[in-house]
Amino acid sequence: MKKKLRLLFVTDMHGSEGVWRKFLNASAMLKVDLAICGGDLTGKMLVPVVNNGDGTYTYYFLGKTHTVGEKGIPKAFKEIVGIGYYPIKLSREEYEAMRNDPELQKRTFTRVMMEGVDRWLSLVREKVPSNTVVMVCPGNDDRFEIDEVVAKHSEVVNGEGRVVEVKGYEIISSGWTNPTPWKTAREEPDEKLEKRLRSYISKLSDVESSIFNFHAPPYQSQIDSAPLLDENFNPVLRGGRVVMVPVGSKAVRKVIEEYQPLIGLHGHIHESSGSIKIGRTWCVNPGSEYAEGILRGFLIELDGLKIRRLQRIEG
Repeated sequence: MKKKLRLLFVTDMHGSEGVWRKFLNASAMLKVDLAICGGDLTGKMLVPVVNNGDGTYTYYFLGKTHTVGEKGIPKAFKEIVGIGYYPIKLSREEYEAMRNDPELQKRTFTRVMMEGVDRWLSLVREKVPSNTVVMVCPGNDDRFEIDEVVAKHSEVVNGEGRVVEVKGYEIISSGWTNPTPWKTAREEPDEKLEKRLRSYISKLSDVESSIFNFHAPPYQSQIDSAPLLDENFNPVLRGGRVVMVPVGSKAVRKVIEEYQPLIGLHGHIHESSGSIKIGRTWCVNPGSEYAEGILRGFLIELDGLKIRRLQRIEG
């Protein structure tokens, strides 16, 4: 029997620790039954903080070179992780070695990224009551190594390909997307993505009242509009305005139209926050302003087959 369900959905944090902490705090404050962080948890860049050997450290951040003393390190690290980058202290020798070794760069980034995810997940039970189910679903930008980190934390559910039941509602998740220009870790042609999604959906016992937590938004849904890019990945301008085009998944659109779940939770396209109805299914994308430290999400309340609240929140 389905009870009333209160859930918070956010996505696309890209390593911003401040936004992650706001998500955990909001989950507790709003007293939700289910807190979902959709795809793209991890950041994209290391910021070396190099020891100059004279008690000072130098790092390049947001287009400027900064030099601080030992006492300035905590503030520098806080600012760097605040927008989703990973700071790392290095000696001058370590920095030079890594600068000239792409494989060492890759290994170091992976290690620091995994440590960051581990630190995030360790905060869950400190911040969120034990009766709230906390779920994450690695997205296309998240490397596969983080799955083993999530698996270490029993208080967090990795939703990928699993039916997670909360108060009688079934949630099925996938962080995979249709192809992007950046050739990210978890993307594949729509034909393969459709097969994946159908295999996941087949695990549901009650599709009508289910929740599809699919990172890619449905194609031509208004919550999938992104700037058209030229061959150098720069936005195309016409008449002084950025040209926007649909970039969502046709596979996601197809399974939503066919199966008509109660609600679809999506992200991936930061610029296209909003909600739209496809048949009987409400589809939402909170958008993302992770670099500004802003939490964007949807607070949703379900009662049987009725959506009592579909409220966009920001803070």
